Amino acid sequence: MTIYAYIRVSSNIQMLEHQEFEIKKFAKAQNIKIDKWVEEKISSRKPLNKRKLGELLYKLKEGDILITSEISRLGRSLLEVMHILETCLNKNCQVWTIKENYRLGNDIQSKVMAFAFGISAEIERQLISERTKAALENVKASGKKLGRPFSAQSKKLKLSKNTKRIRDLLDRGVSKYKISRIMDVQPVTVNRFIHRMGWE
Repeated sequence: MTIYAYIRVSSNIQMLEHQEFEIKKFAKAQNIKIDKWVEEKISSRKPLNKRKLGELLYKLKEGDILITSEISRLGRSLLEVMHILETCLNKNCQVWTIKENYRLGNDIQSKVMAFAFGISAEIERQLISERTKAALENVKASGKKLGRPFSAQSKKLKLSKNTKRIRDLLDRGVSKYKISRIMDVQPVTVNRFIHRMGWE
């Protein structure tokens, strides 16, 4: 029997240490030894066969145990989580999650609980997504522009220091190409600047 610990974060900004700490704390309390650690920094949107978890599932043998901090670390969608759990069940392996305090075995109760936890994780992600979209719509409705402030992006750019002059040249009918020659920049730079300023 081999005990695996699986840790995943979706970006380099996030840290793996918290999940590792939780698993080590759990292992100590249960008086068990983690034989192998599998860590990856990758979005769960990536196909399973492109993730280390996919390789791990292939290696699992009967009696092995897979421990993770929470079931949402395994997959993003309910279908993917259920597929992963089904793979483990078919191999007579167990999946232990710390947050849910759940041990998946090959019994009907475990399957029902796995389904419940999987769908709960998917609903939670959907609610977060909906709240984010609603917040962005509110910002748009208030007339504010999304993204980084334009001034913050263009402080060091030559065009930002000549906003009034460029506006005057446009009003006089000077072409974007001629403006780019006057400003000594590429025409595409002038096009982007004008677009960002909302002058077209």
